[in-house]
Amino acid sequence: MDKKIIEFNKNLRGDKLKQFQAGDIVEVHLKIKEKGKERVQIFEGLIIAIKGKQSSSPTITVRKISHGVGVEMVVPILSENVKKLKFIKRAKVRRSKLYYVRGLTAKKSRMQYKDIADFTFEEPKKDEKEKTVLSEENLTQEEKTIKKEKKENPKKETTNKK
Repeated sequence: MDKKIIEFNKNLRGDKLKQFQAGDIVEVHLKIKEKGKERVQIFEGLIIAIKGKQSSSPTITVRKISHGVGVEMVVPILSENVKKLKFIKRAKVRRSKLYYVRGLTAKKSRMQYKDIADFTFEEPKKDEKEKTVLSEENLTQEEKTIKKEKKENPKKETTNKK
């Protein structure tokens, strides 16, 4: 019985949650309806927790500092009100829940970030064609030579003597 439920949840959920982890900086685009109008509000912050990875309704907790005050938002990933989740960058963390960030000052809560290719999750559009990925064949001759030079000439370390 449990295997059937897990399989059902996995099919319902898709691969949206696999790409995100605690320590990611993301932009959450939320649809907000006010007075008969609909607008999109962007909330950018650090993912401090992911809950319900196995369930059909996973949530992420996103935290940001706004005017010196910490603001947290619990976002249900599969909600109709979440228009887009955009990945910004990934921090090097060793925990799955980053609740300790709540007690840190802004300076102490800075983390080391990795450079990772940008990926975004949006509502799929029927007319949208697949984007081509930039490969070695598509690079111009100038870009190829720059790439070779970087491999051949790594930066030399300099030491300061006092």
